[in-house]
Amino acid sequence: GLFRAGLPMARTSIVDTAQPHEQYRSRPPPASRLRRRRLPLSLPHELRQPAATPRSRSTRSLLSPSADPRVRRPSVAMANTLRLYLTCIRNTLEAAMCLQNFPCQEVERHNKPEVELKTSSELLLNPVLICRNEAEKCLVETSINSIRISLKVKQADELENILAKKFLRFLSMRAEAFQVLRRKPVQGYDISFLITNYHCEDMHKHKLIDFIVQFMEVSKGLVNEQLTARVSLDMFVVSEMFVLRASM
Repeated sequence: GLFRAGLPMARTSIVDTAQPHEQYRSRPPPASRLRRRRLPLSLPHELRQPAATPRSRSTRSLLSPSADPRVRRPSVAMANTLRLYLTCIRNTLEAAMCLQNFPCQEVERHNKPEVELKTSSELLLNPVLICRNEAEKCLVETSINSIRISLKVKQADELENILAKKFLRFLSMRAEAFQVLRRKPVQGYDISFLITNYHCEDMHKHKLIDFIVQFMEVSKGLVNEQLTARVSLDMFVVSEMFVLRASM
């Protein structure tokens, strides 16, 4: 009837019945929705930085070796080799320190360490040599009633050679205080220990082994790091004072 009468058609009624949600598209959203919505912040294309290309494992290892888990640092590798070296010595001492009382076969009513006399070959075991490198090694000689442990401390230069000789000589002169320390080391080594069956009877076996392993670790660090650093510092102070006196 509307078309026949020539009247204009009410478009609002058609929009409301056909697509009722179209009337809300032009309206702005409420303020509460603006606060809740988090729009992504993006820079213009001209200001954006180019994305970093992923590097391969070989490239990371060349640029920063510490980033590659396959590459070990020198200090970590050295610590691992020292731990393996000390663990091998500890296991060897635990297996070899099975001593018992045994009188001498040559002299009546004498009981002496067979590892020192070496009069009866049937009472001696095969010596064990444990080497970390050419300058650091340990020799374990075992008999039925005694065991002898000889150590060679690493000496990188002439300064460490002098410091190690003086330090270990100072300890050897006080061998009575250690009870198991030998006054004169075996030829080719820096210091030696002698443990008999009487020591194993009076002391705990695991405590003796811990003492020897700890002595090796402490003496190595003391000679190679602390004493060397102290002497280098004293040399620097002396040279500085000499330069100051010469310039006056």
